[in-house]
Order: sequence, then C-alpha cells, then structure tokens
Amino acid sequence: MHHNPKHHPENNPEYKGLTVNQGVENVPTVNPYRKSAPKRRQYSADEFVEGILKGDISMLSQAVTLVESSLPEHQHVAQKVIEKCLPYAGNSVRLGITGVPGAGKSTFIEALGMHLIRSGKKLAVLAIDPSSERSKGSILGDKTRMEELSVAKNAFIRPSPSAGSLGGVARKTRESIILCEAAGFDTIFVETVGVGQSETSVHSMVDFFLLIQLAGMGDELQGIKRGIMEMADGIAINKCDGSNVDKARVAKTQYQNALHLFPAPESGWTPEAITCSSVELSGISDVWEMVKKYISYVKSNEYFELKRISQAKYWMYETINEQLKANFYQDNEIQKMLIESENKVLSDELSSFVAAKNLLDKYFGGKNK
Repeated sequence: MHHNPKHHPENNPEYKGLTVNQGVENVPTVNPYRKSAPKRRQYSADEFVEGILKGDISMLSQAVTLVESSLPEHQHVAQKVIEKCLPYAGNSVRLGITGVPGAGKSTFIEALGMHLIRSGKKLAVLAIDPSSERSKGSILGDKTRMEELSVAKNAFIRPSPSAGSLGGVARKTRESIILCEAAGFDTIFVETVGVGQSETSVHSMVDFFLLIQLAGMGDELQGIKRGIMEMADGIAINKCDGSNVDKARVAKTQYQNALHLFPAPESGWTPEAITCSSVELSGISDVWEMVKKYISYVKSNEYFELKRISQAKYWMYETINEQLKANFYQDNEIQKMLIESENKVLSDELSSFVAAKNLLDKYFGGKNK
C-alpha cells in the first residue's frame, strides 16, 4: 500500500477513541523578508597587519579569532600576521593575575584597569581558563562583570579561547599578546583561575605575576599551593573594606612573613603583600606602584630582558611539543590503529607499553619511508 505521509493509520475505525490531527505543511524557517548578512571577506595577512598597526580594534579582534582557530588555512594566515607584527611587539608591561575563584578578580581587574586607562594607558585583558575545555564556558565569559572596562575606549577584553589542550590555549594567548602590543596596547593583563597548571603557563608569558587573595578565609596560607606562592612577585589582599579591614591587615602580615620563607627569586626582588579594596578603590594605585617599582628594578639589573628571552625559548619548545603531538594524533593510519590498540589494552591482550611502542614504531616507520 502506498504510504501517504498525511494519512494517519491511528485514525482507522479499529482504533476507537483515538484521532490524530493532520499536521500543518512545513513552513519555511527563515524569514523570507530578511536579507542574509553579507559574508565577511577574509583579509590577507598584509591587510591584517596594516589594520593592527593602525590600532583598528575590529581588525585586531578578527586576527585574534584567526589565531584561536584550529583550521589549517586560518593558522597559515595567523602565523604570517604574527611574524609581521613581532618587530612592533614587546613594548608593554605584561601582568599575570591569578587567585582562587571568589577572590574578586573581575572587580579587581576592572578597578585597576580603569585606574590605568584614566592615567592614559591602553589596556588589553586576555584570559587563560583550563576549565573552558570541559565546560566550554570561560573566564571573562560574561564581560558584563566588567561593565565600565568593557566599554572603555582604550580597553580590549578578550575571553579565553576554549581549545583542546591547555598548551594550545596558552600558546594562542601568548600569540594574542604579540598582536595586542603591535596594535599599541602598552599594558597587558593575563587572567587565570587559581587552580591547576595554568599558572605555570601564565607565569611563562608575563613580566609580573600577581596573586589576588582574600582575608578572613580561615587559615590564610592553607588555601594556596606553595607553587603559586613561589611564583608570585606580589600579593594583593582584596576586599580590605568594612568589617574585613582588620582581618586583611593580619593576613598581610602573615603573607609578608610567608614570602620571606621562600628562597629569594632569581630577579633579586623581594615580593610584597598589599591590602586593597576593589569596591572602595583603596590601595589599587599602590598595587600599580608596586608593579612599576618591580619593572624598573628588573630593567636596571637586566633580569627583565633575560626573563623575556628565556620565555621565548620556553615557548619555542612548547610549540614544537604541541605540533609533534598534534601531528601524531591527526595521522589517519595512527587514528585507526589507536582504536584497535586501545581495545586490545582494555581486553588485556596487549600491555599499554607494547601498544604505545607499536604505535610509535608505526608512526616513525611511516615518517622514514
């Protein structure tokens, strides 16, 4: 029997008490009166560079999107743009900002950011968020938390790219720093959540590493991993306002004492702890004064340049490692073999070490042909 899509067998007399109404014809889902937006033209590397050097924020934004893309054709253009921007980069103060969730990083960044913009600086705020891979949300995901800063004329706020690996996200953020500097931003903030390995990545791309802490959270020093404390060039104890002032001052003393217990950093600088309130805007200028003092100190003892050179070397190796890994996993033969190997390991037919060795032999064997 030819099936009529409009015919409902349920309406047969044998199904008593059941009727199914006939559906409506398919209606077009697109409003026929709305013209579709013109497709954005892809600029050449030279056009991007020209726009960036002029300080065109729209061009900068699109170039950062290219940097963040994993499409090979986008990466190809992005790398050319970065290469051409490099000679114009490097003239900024790069500040890494971390702190446990709830430490008030957003209000702090807005308070410090507005302080800098009022004093004539151009500020770019970038973010690295290791959790964005899982939840696909990111820090700064809602720029609304920085209402004033996100509409400020000389500010550029960019949420974290959610990519496959922290290495990838971090490298892309480092490349974005170069583009922002070429566009004339003289101050760069890189924000990260104070959990996991993202701090190490941020530390390897900034000049000054600032830890934001809260007072009144019980045993102050318990909540901080020793590694993060050792990386900090300065600590800002936030929310030093209202009934929290005394607690914040006690915390300052505790941190100051704790900082002296660590071996002196290579820079020769003694890290400081400062109390501040992002709400009352007190102590914010003191934090910036500390950063300035640090920068002039490390420039005079030549540590500034030394650190930047060693960071560049670090990122060369990080990029090589990342590309090698990506090349291995994107290999078609390897992808097929991975599934088989995984099943054999799971069913105990192969040990994980032998499986890995076979895969690598196959990969390198293929490369040596």
